[in-house]
Amino acid sequence: MLTLTTRLLADSWRGLIGWCVGIAAIVSLYLPLYPSIGGAELEAVLASMPQGLLDALGFAGITSGAGYTQASYFGLLGYVLPAVAGIAWGAAAIAGDEEEGRLELTLAHAVSRSRVILERGLAILIKLTAMVTLGVVLILAYNAPAELELEPLNVLITGFAQLGLGVLMFATAYGVGAVTGRRSWAIVAGSLVAVAGFLFNALGSQSADVEWLRALSPLWWAYGQSPLSDGWTPGVLGAWALGAALIGAGWLVFRRRDVGV
Repeated sequence: MLTLTTRLLADSWRGLIGWCVGIAAIVSLYLPLYPSIGGAELEAVLASMPQGLLDALGFAGITSGAGYTQASYFGLLGYVLPAVAGIAWGAAAIAGDEEEGRLELTLAHAVSRSRVILERGLAILIKLTAMVTLGVVLILAYNAPAELELEPLNVLITGFAQLGLGVLMFATAYGVGAVTGRRSWAIVAGSLVAVAGFLFNALGSQSADVEWLRALSPLWWAYGQSPLSDGWTPGVLGAWALGAALIGAGWLVFRRRDVGV
């Protein structure tokens, strides 16, 4: 059972460790600094910065523990690392194997296309979950020593939202790769979604005239209602829903098209 899943995990565990080390380094670098840079000094620094820049970077509420954690981790590198990893893994799992001729060999062993999509997708979901879970565990570990005063349940909810963003980027690359069989197209598609999500969120914060752009941003769906400080909001499910739809669309095309053409 789940032979393709276990095989992909066995072949890629070293790379997963590298991504997890990156997550651990970011959390361990930034969060312990909060007690030393918070308070009046940080407020004075922020007061000297343009409000538009603060809004674009998500620094408006950075003086609180939740705002600092959101700005320094979840909204920046905590968004980028799972996105990059998900795009790379998603593009390689179907399109990369097809371009290198391994996918045809797999399908020749009486393995259905649906099984390939599901089992390899499950393996990538497990890897993304491992990355995000490590970050959440470390945040909870630093919560008291770094005086962040975060609600543990809200940290878990925000981690779920973070994982949804990683899944969306992976699903975009995975779905496009399954449809086209081209790794480069899959990477470009995933990257466009990731970059557009950040830009739409940043630009939408600049003026009420373009605030509607935020409605197009997965980053806003996940974090716009401040789950780290306020708890569960329905927007947390937005990236998950779109990711599932993209994988479903990729599966519908992949099961019918010629592989290796």
